[in-house]
Amino acid sequence: MIPAVFDGFRRAGEYSMSPFLIVLIGVIFIIVAIAGLKLHPFIALVLAAVLVGVLPTEEIPRITLSDAIETAEKKVKAKKGAARSAKLLPANGKELIEVIVEVKDKPETVHIEAVPRLSFWQRALIALKKTAKGLGTTAGGIGIVIALAAIIGQCLMESGAADKITRVLLRIFGEKRANWALLLSGYCLSIPVFFDTVFFLLVPLARAMFLRTGKNYMSYVMAICAGGVITHGIVPPTPGPLAMANELDIDLGQAILGGFLIGLPVALFGGLVLPKLFVKRGIDIPMRDAPGASTAELQEIVDRPASELPGFFVSILPVALPVVLITANSVWKALGYESELLDLLGNKNLAMFFATFVALGILARSKGYSLKQLTSAIEPALKEAGVIILITAAGGAFGAMLRDTGIGDTIADMVKSSESGGEATWWLGVVMILIAWGSAAVIKIAQGSGTVAVMTAASIMAGVLVGLDEAGIELPYHKIYIFAAISFGAKVISWMNDSGYWVVCKMSGFTEKETLKTWTAQLAAMGVFGLIEVLVLIHIFPLN
Repeated sequence: MIPAVFDGFRRAGEYSMSPFLIVLIGVIFIIVAIAGLKLHPFIALVLAAVLVGVLPTEEIPRITLSDAIETAEKKVKAKKGAARSAKLLPANGKELIEVIVEVKDKPETVHIEAVPRLSFWQRALIALKKTAKGLGTTAGGIGIVIALAAIIGQCLMESGAADKITRVLLRIFGEKRANWALLLSGYCLSIPVFFDTVFFLLVPLARAMFLRTGKNYMSYVMAICAGGVITHGIVPPTPGPLAMANELDIDLGQAILGGFLIGLPVALFGGLVLPKLFVKRGIDIPMRDAPGASTAELQEIVDRPASELPGFFVSILPVALPVVLITANSVWKALGYESELLDLLGNKNLAMFFATFVALGILARSKGYSLKQLTSAIEPALKEAGVIILITAAGGAFGAMLRDTGIGDTIADMVKSSESGGEATWWLGVVMILIAWGSAAVIKIAQGSGTVAVMTAASIMAGVLVGLDEAGIELPYHKIYIFAAISFGAKVISWMNDSGYWVVCKMSGFTEKETLKTWTAQLAAMGVFGLIEVLVLIHIFPLN
């Protein structure tokens, strides 16, 4: 075995913890910090990452040889000021063999057999550095996309483009099927726009439809909820799904297309079937006055003359353009073709920039804004995006530290007795889906944030999948189903600790009890329905 510089810690005394226990401690810490102590999710996730990094693991952490050499080179150059000195890699006062030429390009990992115990403070320092690195890596992968998606959403709302899309769908489906129009509006608009914003936009339309028909107000509200909450949680570039795709190493085009298609049956079930079942059970809530200036402001947009709104094709373009470019590139690659131009155009950051320029153009033309006014208009969106980026990046750091515990290797070792390499058995595939769904559900119920729930669950599953891969065990289906299971698990259950619960409660005019009977029950049923759908699909269309 080739020695390398150790970049971690071994054991604290003779005591070490199981990776399962460390993961459990990390998850409990997040739940207590957010739900109990009311800490901001960013702070809670960073502290949890450091905590997980400090706890003693059973196994010695592993690092790539290139990382080891890079670390050693920096230390030697800093001490002696000579590049050639890097050929002798000192570790804890001992010279190691010359390995730069031999292993510089080899990606395999190594275990360190004899590492002196580090003090608590040394371990804490290493954990802090790894947390910062994990945070930066995640932010680099998702930050630009989240910021641009927020700008697009702001432009669609303020320009009236979002309202135009909804009006066209209402005209197509008619008043008798207005719930279809509201559901599909929420389903499409929640791809680039945050759920609460979409709900604020569409609730006045639900009120207007009730005033025209005198019935079905609860059904209209539930249709909006079902459409908006699903794509917000399963279709990138919204923050949670984007971070999940990044964590699970799923192609973004596959995540967009797969999430859109897998989520649609669940949205239709939640928005069209469940309201009828609730009405049969005697739950039919009338429209009441709802507080909030936001509704009044959005009502002004809804009441605009059609002549003041952008055209439908122009309005839908900022939503469709990045989806088409990114998925086209993914499909092209899946067919075995290569195109440098399509690689460029299908890059998620560039595709989102194109859509952002279109959205800014729509807003500028609609409002007659100058560049300075455009800058002021998008500032609120960027402020909101900044918080989301920090939370998701902190979740990525927590995930990186979870993987370092060896949780993936531990689970892989557990299944080796029944799996001899190659494709995993179906029982293992089902267990992985249940773990993904269950972990997201437990974390969501406990602390309320869907983003934190999917990031934490995705971090756990990413470590598990890496461990299975290193053991030569392949899932019998595509990872998109793990992605979907996590998303549906994070729908169960939305109650008083979830901001979405209060948005629906206050803006729809429901009481707290009525919101529990409708919104909470709706999301719970949709989460279970989504789990059943995934379990069926992995057998019918494994996509592997």
